[in-house]
Amino acid sequence: MRSWFFIQYHSSMTFDQIAIALLGALAAWLSQARTDSARRWAPVFGMLGQPFWFYASWQADQWGIFAVSVLYALAWMKGLWVYWISPRPAAGVGTLEFPPKKRCD
Repeated sequence: MRSWFFIQYHSSMTFDQIAIALLGALAAWLSQARTDSARRWAPVFGMLGQPFWFYASWQADQWGIFAVSVLYALAWMKGLWVYWISPRPAAGVGTLEFPPKKRCD
């Protein structure tokens, strides 16, 4: 095991650990983007990382992490629904507002 500052590197770092780190960080980064066009990709990368979370927590018998992974998957599914699946109103279509009439009594 080698140590670099506070990070310890194990030569046995597996693909799932690398995928969790990269996909999770990318999803978190994109979720904070200023534009919808970038932010909509956060749930895609978040969901791509979920199978690795499930596998890693299952293999390590970390049932609490597995349960939290299910909750995260549900949250990412909501993001997929909002940004990719649900119908959006056509551009330029809005609501009309009729202000109340002034009464002269």
